[in-house]
Amino acid sequence: MTSEEEPQPTERRTIEVKAISRVEGEGRLHLRVRGNVIEHVELNIYEPPRFFESFLRGRQIHEVPDITARICGICPVAYQMSSCHALEKALGINVSPEIRLLRRLLYCGEWIESHVLHIYLLHAPDFLGYESGISMAVDHREKVERGLELKKIGNDLLEVLGGRAIHPVNITVGGFYRAPSVRDLKALLPRLEWGLQAALETVHWVSKFEFPDFTWDYDLVSLHHEDEYPLNEGQVASSSGAMIPIEDYENHFQERHVEHSTALYSVKAPDNHFYLTGPLARLNNCHDKLSPICLKVFDQTGLTLPLRNNFQSIVARALEVVYAFDEAIRIVKAYQVEVVPSRTPFELRPGEGCHATEAPRGLLYHRYRIGEDHLIAEAKIVPPTSQNQGQIESDLRSYLPQLLSLESEEIAEKSEHLIRNYDPCISCATHFLKMTIDWNSDSAK
Repeated sequence: MTSEEEPQPTERRTIEVKAISRVEGEGRLHLRVRGNVIEHVELNIYEPPRFFESFLRGRQIHEVPDITARICGICPVAYQMSSCHALEKALGINVSPEIRLLRRLLYCGEWIESHVLHIYLLHAPDFLGYESGISMAVDHREKVERGLELKKIGNDLLEVLGGRAIHPVNITVGGFYRAPSVRDLKALLPRLEWGLQAALETVHWVSKFEFPDFTWDYDLVSLHHEDEYPLNEGQVASSSGAMIPIEDYENHFQERHVEHSTALYSVKAPDNHFYLTGPLARLNNCHDKLSPICLKVFDQTGLTLPLRNNFQSIVARALEVVYAFDEAIRIVKAYQVEVVPSRTPFELRPGEGCHATEAPRGLLYHRYRIGEDHLIAEAKIVPPTSQNQGQIESDLRSYLPQLLSLESEEIAEKSEHLIRNYDPCISCATHFLKMTIDWNSDSAK
């Protein structure tokens, strides 16, 4: 919904999207323009804060992966993996190579179901001129059915490994409560192999979309691993050249509170600039770790790196679906014996640990302090959407000048499209509310 006044050369125009559609969570967009001058850009995240860091204080260690999974119904594995890794560092736990591989497989399932949902039902309608995935299905039924089947395979992989597709319950500090059976995983192979071919077709499909002309010299931030495309591990890499150990993350990235958002804004020190995290950052920073089939299909798109147009993040996302299927097939084929033990034994002790993994939408950082009573004494969670929020507003300020000749409603639609490039998960980001209570004598009566 938009409100508008007829544009005049120096007249003020206000454009408002009261509820941004096809994103997870609740947010509004407020733009104010005078003539050709962009006066105000505000991505307003108004969804109430959810206090997860506070909920975690005083909880037992084994409760943390189950609680953090409830932060998001689309990317629960990312929250479980970042929390498990961080707590394992605090407790001095080293998991076996077999558990590490199963976790990587679990993450593949999440990337598949989350990326495919966004590509087919949330983002593709923008490029093809539909208001929703449902209306797109009228003319592109075969494509939408392919997307739904791909997503179902991702969900089924999560169910086999995690006990259920949404908010998995089989994940714990040290590993899994129960290892998946060889038979159940092998049964997925035919569909994973179909999915790989369908994912390749997806890359060809989305790479032919018409992309708006908008390139930007982003500071692209992602994990970087020496030997593999990053999912669970790596250092924090920046396209500006920095390579930062995860333990130094908070010395380089800081969160700030702004009045119009219940989510914190992240900036990168020392000059406190915004940055971009997510598939485009991973592709640019880690393309040499993609599997050969990914590199081959990327070459066939005709696109070249560095990729600096975030409207093309849909191609990066599709390429990561190919990678996730290819990696899942490799791991499932290698899985010959059920992992025993499925959970690394450990003893509780005080300590502190931090870790970051690659959620579908980008870098997800967790830090925990375990107190002398062996309960969680402090928790810090930095989700990818709060890291991208400042960059989204910066993109809008840079993109809007080329839209000002359009009607307000069309400007609003194109601005929403830009926001969806980031696949924002607003509910994940709303963890914070600074509250001051003035208990003076009058108000206390």
